[in-house]
Amino acid sequence: MSGEMAEQPERLRDLIARTDEVEATVQRVAPRPLLGVSLVARGSSDHAAVYGRYLLEQATGKAISLAAPSLHTLYGVRGDYEGQLAIAISQSGRTPEIVTTLRRLCEAGARGLAITNDGTSEIAQAARGVIDLEVGEERAVPATKTVTAQLVAFAQIAMALGDTPFSRDELEAVPMWVQQVLDDPQPARAAAEALVDASHLIVVARGFLYGAALETALKIKETCSILADGYSSADLRHGPIAAVTRDFPVIAISAPGPAADDVLDLVAELRRRGARPLLISPDEEADISLPQGMPETLAPIVAVVRGQQVARALALALELDPDSPPGLSKVTVT
Repeated sequence: MSGEMAEQPERLRDLIARTDEVEATVQRVAPRPLLGVSLVARGSSDHAAVYGRYLLEQATGKAISLAAPSLHTLYGVRGDYEGQLAIAISQSGRTPEIVTTLRRLCEAGARGLAITNDGTSEIAQAARGVIDLEVGEERAVPATKTVTAQLVAFAQIAMALGDTPFSRDELEAVPMWVQQVLDDPQPARAAAEALVDASHLIVVARGFLYGAALETALKIKETCSILADGYSSADLRHGPIAAVTRDFPVIAISAPGPAADDVLDLVAELRRRGARPLLISPDEEADISLPQGMPETLAPIVAVVRGQQVARALALALELDPDSPPGLSKVTVT
């Protein structure tokens, strides 16, 4: 896991260098007119899709949906997907229900695009076009470099389909920001020390960073066997906050932008309740720092790396093997 995390700046730099190629693939596959986008994924790939949903809806102004694979694999639903771009996301490209769902959507009129780390996989064969991440084999069970590459791929797709709230230069700066985080592991270690007695925790964010919260919670579950839930800060206020009692550990993720005040207000409220929030942010008062100057729309890529660091450091503090969590495998058959 450590080695694959360390590869991320170089791997992302190589993928970003292929942005023109990726954009050309997307523009070739996307229907005209584009009526909407359906995203198909599970696990970490689903968290990348959550990020993609925010990014693509802002860029295109079209409805972006997360498909429910069970409707297609268990219930046999047949819909009308004419004018839809169906984007299936799978690191291995071999998750059976993701492959099946993509095929069903395409049979119903969608045009399929695959995001995968195996350009010869079943999901690639089922699609009209493929974004091959080309980040190399990932051996640790917890996905790291494939996830950040998927997030970058969604940024590239957004650039291909519409107007993005970040520039090409800012996208090209992402590997540098990731390297800054990797070169500064101490905040994650300190967070792990603060969380080592936790039996459960919550990770919160809002807007573009919501997917990063979900992914950080999953990494902690996978590597540490701790029940960690990811929430939107808005959803947490709608009931679940009642479970956040004194000394309850919470990781909050924020970056400058429209959602920042809401997350920071929540952190203040959690402190008043006696909870133990840890803030991941570029803010000077953050417990776990992020690089300054990143646009909010690209910050999730870097925040996910901070989440990986925290999860790995906590697993080691608990004397667990983060590479091989018990009962998990690299490809999950559903």
